[in-house]
Amino acid sequence: MTQDREAALAALVADLTAEVAALALVVDPLDDASLRLPTPADGWNVADQLGHLAAFDDHGARAITDPDGFRAEVAELQAAGANPVQDAVALGRTMEPSAVRTWWVDASARMRHAASALSAAQRLPWYGPDMGALSFVTARLMETWAHGQDVRDALGLEPLATDRLRHVVDLGVRARPYSYVVRGLEVPAAAVRVEALALDGTVWAWGPEDAEDRLSGTSLDLALLLTQRRHLNDLSVEVAGPVASEWAGIAQAYAGPAGPGRAPMS
Repeated sequence: MTQDREAALAALVADLTAEVAALALVVDPLDDASLRLPTPADGWNVADQLGHLAAFDDHGARAITDPDGFRAEVAELQAAGANPVQDAVALGRTMEPSAVRTWWVDASARMRHAASALSAAQRLPWYGPDMGALSFVTARLMETWAHGQDVRDALGLEPLATDRLRHVVDLGVRARPYSYVVRGLEVPAAAVRVEALALDGTVWAWGPEDAEDRLSGTSLDLALLLTQRRHLNDLSVEVAGPVASEWAGIAQAYAGPAGPGRAPMS
């Protein structure tokens, strides 16, 4: 079992590296004007998206290499009422857009290098409860894909669909209780069955097979829904049952305050 978890962690780091490389292919050729293009995230341009990823990759590297120092730093920031998301964007805006891109490349490399030395049993401090190593790396992959999707939207590119979306959907499913808690809502007792159609035609499934409440769709559509990158009305996701319907309207795979979601495109 331990060997299986260590192998799963190594595979996750490899998938994260592939996700970073896919986004780098998109942003590496961009000039400063293109890096300033607005994205669907209100008030954020392409460089802001990369600055967000860079800052939290730097935070992640610190959490791995100096957990006690990072924990103390987070406590101090929280006591002062700091907002790390806003701070990351503000820091990026002190740089030229191309410098923000370089920051992201370097910070991502530092974080992935640090993550490659983790053991699956380790827990890491973060902006909330500590996270297991597997969940931590999965979260960094989800963030890279989701913010990369904002970049792709800004550039008029199609969404990126790979087998790595299994990690994104998995995290979104596991974050279901958080989607309620962050909104001050009671977490329903009823289970939800989630079925994602993978690129090769297989079905990835979560939850009891006989659950009355269900979400089903392609892995891409479910990933877009669970990361709030598309409104449900713009996706071919089938929803059955009142509990699944409620969750589909508030689901968020990422930590932090309740996200506003995206308006329908049509």
